[in-house]
Amino acid sequence: MIAAFAGIFLCQLLGELLARAFNLPLPGPVLGMGLLFVGLLIRGGRTTHKGSRSHAVPVSLAAAADGLLGNLSLLFVPAAVGVMRYFDLLRANAVAIGVAVALSTILAMAATALTFQLLSRTLLSRRLPVKKS
Repeated sequence: MIAAFAGIFLCQLLGELLARAFNLPLPGPVLGMGLLFVGLLIRGGRTTHKGSRSHAVPVSLAAAADGLLGNLSLLFVPAAVGVMRYFDLLRANAVAIGVAVALSTILAMAATALTFQLLSRTLLSRRLPVKKS
């Protein structure tokens, strides 16, 4: 599990280095997650599930990621405390912030629905098989 955490943090570090070295508009951890994804794609399926070859995430990496996700709420505590430092500024702009959050939520939901419709039509028109769980 320590090796898995080291791999996750190494990918994050590499992403951060790339973001800063090339002045990229993406956060380093996002680039690191992309690097981890590419690494898993290159690795391919080396684990077996019921005797068949699969492209599953390594067990140690899955356990480390599940541990991080299980405690994700703790990682937001420092950010929430930092936001409270600007409580007066937030209160002064509460209406504008509320409108911005509401509109961006509506736009994100609309974009998601339109994307789903477009992909559904594309899949149905090409008669691609849809995998059932």
